[in-house]
Amino acid sequence: MHKTTCLLRRFGSGLLSLLLGTLLMISVFPDQVEAAPPPVVVEQLRLKVPGDAVTAWLEAERGSWGPWLSQQPGFMRRQLFWDPEGQEGTLLIYWASRQQWQATSSEEQQQVQQRFELLARAGTGQEQGNPFPLIFSGELLPQ
Repeated sequence: MHKTTCLLRRFGSGLLSLLLGTLLMISVFPDQVEAAPPPVVVEQLRLKVPGDAVTAWLEAERGSWGPWLSQQPGFMRRQLFWDPEGQEGTLLIYWASRQQWQATSSEEQQQVQQRFELLARAGTGQEQGNPFPLIFSGELLPQ
C-alpha cells in the first residue's frame, strides 16, 4: 500500500507540474501557441466598374450572384467594394473551405454570369457584352 501511495504522489505531482508549466507558457508566450487556422478561403474578384454604373453593378450582383451564392454549400458571406480612383469593383467571397468553393458547378456559374450580364446591360443601357469585365481573380488565405 505504501508503494502505491508513493507512485500516485510521484506521478500526480508530475502531471500537475506539467499542466501548470503548460498553462504558464501559454500565459507568458500567448503568440507562440498557435491554434489551427480556420479552413476559410476568400475568393477575390476585381471588375471594371465605371463611376456612373456603380448602381447598375450592385443591382446586377443582387439579382444574380447574391441569391445563387447564398444557396451554395460552404458559402459564408461576401463583401463588395468600389474604388472610385481605379474605377473598379472588388468582391471578397468567403468560403468555409477551398474544396467547397471549387465544388460549385461551372455550368451553374455560367448561367448565373449570363443573368448577371443581362441585368448589367439593362442597367447600363449597353446592348452587348459584359459591362463589368473581370480584371482579376484570385484567392486569399487568412493568416
